[in-house]
Amino acid sequence: MNTSNRMAGNTLPGRVLKPAAIIVLVGVIFLGSLVLLRLSQAAGGMPVTAMLASLFGMDSVQSWWYVTRAAGLTSYFLLWLSMVWGMGVSTKIFQPAVDGIYSYDFHEFLSLLGLGFVVLHVVVLMLDKYLPFSLLQVLIPFTDTYRPLWTGLGIIGFYIFLLVTVTFYLRSRIGTQAFRSIHVLSLAGYLGVTLHGLFAGTDSALPVTRLLYIGTALVVIFLTVYWLVMSGLAKQEKQLIRPQKAATRKNAKRLRATQR
Repeated sequence: MNTSNRMAGNTLPGRVLKPAAIIVLVGVIFLGSLVLLRLSQAAGGMPVTAMLASLFGMDSVQSWWYVTRAAGLTSYFLLWLSMVWGMGVSTKIFQPAVDGIYSYDFHEFLSLLGLGFVVLHVVVLMLDKYLPFSLLQVLIPFTDTYRPLWTGLGIIGFYIFLLVTVTFYLRSRIGTQAFRSIHVLSLAGYLGVTLHGLFAGTDSALPVTRLLYIGTALVVIFLTVYWLVMSGLAKQEKQLIRPQKAATRKNAKRLRATQR
């Protein structure tokens, strides 16, 4: 049974969120980002009435620039949320509040939505006349002229998240161990897109954007430390259990030998 079938007939763990509701919620986040970016222009000197009049007008040269920036912020939030949710599932920090099966589905669904907004971000960049990018510049890292290092890191981060998302459909072929190892790369992908947003994004100076980056980074740091600690404790527990199991097996063999 594929993910879409599982999600179509069931709700998320103990909740009423379905794919359609999630898409609507993401649309609200995107539109909210777009409005926020326009409001920041009003704070910079543009009259509020003029800003509201041109909020959804696509006849201006810079209008598509706002769309790609809003899509970039939305994709960042979705990919971060997907990664955090995946870390929560692997560390079982959400249990027993949520069911593991549907948490996995939610994790996958968020990844697909996040990548979709990355594609929107990239396509609009190529169509934009304010600061246009070529196809090669958006596909090959460090080839563009606009802050090439930070833009290149964002492209690499996108490829990492794309690889991680593809493994959802290859898990049975590559095995659980390889699946988990590749998923660890999400941390590198998150670092790449965060640095891209901070140093290549034109909205990183906004207080709300800084708060977004700082808040999301703190959550990732906390879950990473939690994951490392729990993994260490699990390894120690296995090391302690192994001698006990070996001793139990030896005693069982001796008992069987004496009974013969």
